[in-house]
Parts: sequence; structure tokens; C-alpha cells
Amino acid sequence: MITPAEARSGKGHRDENFPVASRLIHPRHRGPILAFYEFVRTADDIADHSTLAPQEKLALLDRLDVTKLRYRDWDDLIGYCTYSAMPVGRFVLDVHGESRATWPANDALCAALQIINHLQDCGKDYRNLDRVYIPLDVLAETGASVEELAAGRASASLLACIHKVASRTGALLRDSKSFSASIEDTRLALEVAVIQTFAERLVRLLTQRDPLSERVHLGKAGVAGFGVLGLLWGAIRRVGRVFAPGHKPQDA
Repeated sequence: MITPAEARSGKGHRDENFPVASRLIHPRHRGPILAFYEFVRTADDIADHSTLAPQEKLALLDRLDVTKLRYRDWDDLIGYCTYSAMPVGRFVLDVHGESRATWPANDALCAALQIINHLQDCGKDYRNLDRVYIPLDVLAETGASVEELAAGRASASLLACIHKVASRTGALLRDSKSFSASIEDTRLALEVAVIQTFAERLVRLLTQRDPLSERVHLGKAGVAGFGVLGLLWGAIRRVGRVFAPGHKPQDA
């Protein structure tokens, strides 16, 4: 039996689609966030390992998405996000001492980030792990089949399915749009604004492109450009917040 460390993919916090405890976050909070990231990254790498048998994975994990390979509908997929993605954002908010009134917007953003990743990797997840996060009822509605995910290019029906799920993910981002403005900590608010901007761009790509044959990730130029846009957008919202009636300033 290998150790959890030996099951690691080599992926670190700088390799993620979205910032993880970037320099925007205050140094006093970065340590706990990065430690938590290492814990969940290790669990994710074990669950996604391409050669470990399910029983070996389960021996390394108490419980994760090792044996569940299909998701019935949108609610089933959101149920997965409830345990895999939403607690990560809630942890970061708790580290910063934020109000739990921010949780609904956090949950919407975290679920969107998770589903974006699922759509980006839908072909790889199927080929390597026989795992399909695209809801089966949406596949059926568009006339697509699970097996089409193994192709080098999406069929018209599969592409319609992917675009439909991406559009619904966009609705989650509309629910999280106000998230950054509701956060007291300025540094964290700016980080969330950048993440929101990245997510909105990636959803647009996923509603227009084929993740089986086209690039649906942000390159270095895209990360830099949309990062600046996110910072500007977040800063403008902070200015509006400062001058809002009844606002009590908090040190960054």
C-alpha cells in the first residue's frame, strides 16, 4: 500500500484554475489556508489516482468520491459540491472571521468553480476514471451518451449538453456576484472579486467551445488580464461600500 504522499499528482496551489491564498490574502491567514489546501489536494489526488483500485483508495480515505461515478441530475451534482467545494470557501471565510451570512453566495461561487473544473476535464475524467459529472438527465435531454466523452471532438448533441450545463453554472455566478462586496476583509474581498472574474470568463468559454478539442483554460495572458479586471472591479465595489450609509470600516 502506498502512502498518501506517494499518491500525490504533483499539482500544487499555483497550478489551480483560481487563486489559492494569493499575495492578496494577509500573511497571517495564508498559512492555515495553504495547510487546508494541502489536506484537500491530497484527498483529491488519492480519489483521482488513475491506477489505484477503489478499495486501495478507500483504505487511504475515510470517504470521498471514489465509488460514485455518475450523477443523476443537477441536484445530485450540487449535492456533491456541498461536500467537496462549499466547505473550502466556508473555511476561508471562518479563518477571516467573516459572517456566516456570506455562506449562500460563497456556496454558489464554490459550486460554480467545481462544475467549471468538471466541464473542463470531462473527457479526461471519463477516459481515465470512468467518472462523469455531467448530469445524466441533461445528457438524455440533448440525445448525447456518456460514451461520446471518449471522442477527440464533441458531437453536436454532446456539445449542446455541455453548453447547457455551462449556462446553468453561469446562473450560479449571478448568485455569487455580490459576494465580494459582502466580505469585510478587503484583501479577501479583492481575491474573491478576481476569482469571480476568472469564473465568469471560463463559463463564457465553456458556453462557446468544445472542451474535448478546444482550449477552455486561461493562459498566462488571460490570467494577467482578467486578474487586473477583477482587481479593478473589486476595488470599485470596495469604494462604493466605504461610502455606503451605516458602513463601519475594518482594517485590511
